[in-house]
Amino acid sequence: MLNRAALILRYNEPFVRWINTSDPNGKNPNISLEEANQDKIVYLIDEDEAENPEEWIALNHENLFAMELDGWYTDESLWPQNRSLEMFYQWFTVECHSAVIDTCAGPIFDDEE
Repeated sequence: MLNRAALILRYNEPFVRWINTSDPNGKNPNISLEEANQDKIVYLIDEDEAENPEEWIALNHENLFAMELDGWYTDESLWPQNRSLEMFYQWFTVECHSAVIDTCAGPIFDDEE
């Protein structure tokens, strides 16, 4: 068991609407809410933060928002402006899971290093 909690952001309708209307190629991808939420990023946070994830999100919502937007379109001019905490909660449903179990035999490493 890891000393981390897992945070997952599920897209709500406003995010999917943005995906479908902001394509830089001028195409409407027509992605459904279900399709957009099929494969999600899992953010590991300190296990103590899982007791009150709203506080952690309030401090980190801008970075989380940017990572999620960047996962769809890297051109920041396509991103919505004024990404407030209120907007964050309109665009995402937050799941926080306090038990994270590593079932692999090998060591955990950062593949970005």
